[in-house]
Amino acid sequence: MRYNISKAKRTAGKEYVLMSDKQYLITDAPGRALLRFSLPMIIGSFFQQTYTMIDSMVVGRYVSESALAAVGACYAFTNIFIWSAQGGGIGASVVVSRLFGGQDYRKMTTAVRTALTMFLLISLGLMAVGLFISRPVMVLLRTPAESLDASLIYLNIYFLGLPFLFLYNIVSSMFNALGNSRIPLYFLIFSSVLNIFLDIWFVRSFHMGIAGVAWATLLAQGISAAASLMVLRSDLRKYKTGRGLPIFDRDLAGQMWAVAWPSTLQQSTVSIGMMVVQSVVNTFGAAALAGYSAGMRIENYCCVPWTAFNSAISTYTAQNIGAGKNERIRAGFCSTCRMILVCSILLFVILEAAADPLMKAFLGSNLSAEAARVGAEYIRWDGICVGLLGLKMAIDGTLRGAADTKAFTIANLVNLGIRVALSFILAPVFGIRMVWIASPIGWTANALISGLHLRKRPWFRRSDAGSRRN
Repeated sequence: MRYNISKAKRTAGKEYVLMSDKQYLITDAPGRALLRFSLPMIIGSFFQQTYTMIDSMVVGRYVSESALAAVGACYAFTNIFIWSAQGGGIGASVVVSRLFGGQDYRKMTTAVRTALTMFLLISLGLMAVGLFISRPVMVLLRTPAESLDASLIYLNIYFLGLPFLFLYNIVSSMFNALGNSRIPLYFLIFSSVLNIFLDIWFVRSFHMGIAGVAWATLLAQGISAAASLMVLRSDLRKYKTGRGLPIFDRDLAGQMWAVAWPSTLQQSTVSIGMMVVQSVVNTFGAAALAGYSAGMRIENYCCVPWTAFNSAISTYTAQNIGAGKNERIRAGFCSTCRMILVCSILLFVILEAAADPLMKAFLGSNLSAEAARVGAEYIRWDGICVGLLGLKMAIDGTLRGAADTKAFTIANLVNLGIRVALSFILAPVFGIRMVWIASPIGWTANALISGLHLRKRPWFRRSDAGSRRN
């Protein structure tokens, strides 16, 4: 017998397959689903960290060691604004993930529009603030005199690109909330390659110095943000939402802000604390600061899988709560911890073996003995302890996905207090190494506080053997 299938039914069938495929975080086995979500983010973040590392290498090799110190001196300050953008993306993604898991596509699309509108306005305000306070902040941080002017050039160009930073982070978070972490990967690769090309072109061909590195980042991020927004708008048209959607919804904005502000406050406070730590590092001189800056770049590489797992377990938790599948959350968390253990072993082996070559790659012939010693010692210690950071981020991501933000905010503030206090009190006495020795002590306290709270959550305790198969 022949069956005549109408075009409408075929189209509906394709749409069903499309939607069900995007809901793999609530249908596939937890470990497989989390790995599928995380891998594109890990690859993309490696590209992102590669271009930031090449930023530093270009400055260190083709400008000067003091210029590299200037970029490093800006790091803690700019992190406040980076985490504001990422905190906004986290708040928006938790709300959108729940609506997606519950298949409320009309409200989900309104939430995406609300996030873009709200955080664009916030970014414009922060841009003005950053331009106004850059000099007094860098003076307050006791930036070495030979690096101060260069750091201000870098900062002022950076702040002009802040709306692009926010736009890119919000759009990427929206794709992740919809279970599509491959699109941000493609744009990260594009942005990273473009940034590297512009870095070398501006610095070597046009001799623009540290300003060339800053302009390269702004242009690459701006082009990528605009292109990713166009793709997101096209992707949202696949969902049947009807007409007349508002560009801003006050209730949804309030829900996003309820998750975003603890994350933003926590991370911004951590960045402020790191600025205090930076002021301690600055007193050791430009050579030590250059080595510390190189070490921080490599530490950021080590954090790539942790950041991906944090985002994955957060989105996974939010989607499964939205779909009423709380029994899957504990199994997902345990799968994340196993992936963290494997990555921690690999990082230990790599950092212990390659510390000295990595330092030489940053500064080349400009490498001073002090910069090499500081940077190598920093990253060797990271190799031993960085797994603790991964565990902390897995616990925090699970709580964030459930919009249970109070405990991990307190835990991160305790983490910050320990790291700042130990660095500020002990580094002037025992040397700069106390700055990185303090880190795992803070991470451990954070994981204990957040972990004890997580164990008590009813949505986390509800687990059975069947959840590992579903």
